[in-house]
Amino acid sequence: MTESIEINIPIRDETIAAISTPLGESGIGIVRMSGPLSEPIARKLFKPKKTPFSLISHHFHYGKIIDPINGHPVDEVLLVLMKSPKTYTREDIVEIHCHGGYFIVQKILELVLAQGARMALAGEFTKRAFLNGRIDLTQAEAVIDLIKAKTRESLEIADQQLRGLLYDEMASIKEKLVEHLTLLEAHIDFPEEEIEAIPLTEMKGDLFNKIQKLEEWISTYEGGRVFREGVSCAITGKTNVGKSSLLNVLIKQERAIVTPIPGTTRDVIEETLNIHGIPVRLMDTAGLRKPQDSIEQEGVRRAKERVADADLVLLMIDRSRHLDDDDEEIFREIETKKKVVVLNKKDLTPNVSLTATRERFPSYSIVQISALKGEGIEELKQAIYSSLLQRDTRISPEHLIITNIRHKTALSQMKKNLSDALIGLEEGMSLELIAFEIRSALNSVGEMVGETTTEEVLNRIFAQFCIGK
Repeated sequence: MTESIEINIPIRDETIAAISTPLGESGIGIVRMSGPLSEPIARKLFKPKKTPFSLISHHFHYGKIIDPINGHPVDEVLLVLMKSPKTYTREDIVEIHCHGGYFIVQKILELVLAQGARMALAGEFTKRAFLNGRIDLTQAEAVIDLIKAKTRESLEIADQQLRGLLYDEMASIKEKLVEHLTLLEAHIDFPEEEIEAIPLTEMKGDLFNKIQKLEEWISTYEGGRVFREGVSCAITGKTNVGKSSLLNVLIKQERAIVTPIPGTTRDVIEETLNIHGIPVRLMDTAGLRKPQDSIEQEGVRRAKERVADADLVLLMIDRSRHLDDDDEEIFREIETKKKVVVLNKKDLTPNVSLTATRERFPSYSIVQISALKGEGIEELKQAIYSSLLQRDTRISPEHLIITNIRHKTALSQMKKNLSDALIGLEEGMSLELIAFEIRSALNSVGEMVGETTTEEVLNRIFAQFCIGK
């Protein structure tokens, strides 16, 4: 196991630069610098529209970026200087807001790098904000969640952490645990001295309450992870049961080709759908049957591969047709998968009964729909939502939700340490053992918020970021 170390990384003296907007054609592109050379570089490249000119912090200035080699203008820009420490990184920052053409932003970045800045690494602006003490590690992780949020709910959860709710909770726990540890260590180090007696009843009650709170937070992880990361959902079934029609009606556009000819879908078609706040990546797969040609054979192979990897399967059955060997083979293949059974074509005379289907799939949600007429779709969405969340996840600004496996692991370790400490108090174990468990819990707090961690963990976290943030 990699040993945790106290963070003591010197703040870099280099000035970093990157393009902070997506490459391509757009109204605005932004080139960002952070570090001691930001202002000198800006002064060398920027020619203000009006003179005399004073580069005031936190104000936009209108002018042009000039190539210092030939004196030619590159683009009309708005330039803003933000002097430390009131900046994102707590270093001097300059942003150059230019037109969003690919060549323009690349050219301005090249000019900035030529004046002594270096290309920023992925997430390095946010890493500097963390190392300079502006944000803790949980807030730094929330930045990438905020950028990647695909639904309002996932955005709210990320914003919750960015505002420091998790950090504040950890700070509150740390403060009380330090009090307990200080008192325990005083009795251990000076057993003969007259020291205030340890209030065991109060300490037990506090540890019990903290354990309960940790359990509550840990229990939110599965639901929180679903909102944060989303899920993959494969629509499967034999040919002509209405898989492509269902994809089209769910995303409300003609994305997949629908014909009466069996085997029309040859490849996997993917679209993302927001189902009650959960980002669901829907996959319309080829109908599963004995392939008629090599192309369909490849489509069936890909379909089986996606179904095997999916978090959830929508098993579609044409209720107007009797079940056959193809259906039975599909049932066997997805026997162990989490699924929702979809009885399609409820507008036609049934040949597959709801009762028989419930007997066949007693542990799974069963929904009757008509993909052709758009009937039963809301019931299907609710069944998908309920199948993905084992418990209702209440999202509110003050209700802490855990979405990160690193946080869950740290909280679980804290809970174990405090539970062992509580058992030790109740059974009259040595103070040294109880102090050890509380100290271990404090180490987990430090690892979570970034007070103590490893360079490997930091690199892994910030590698998820895009360059420019």
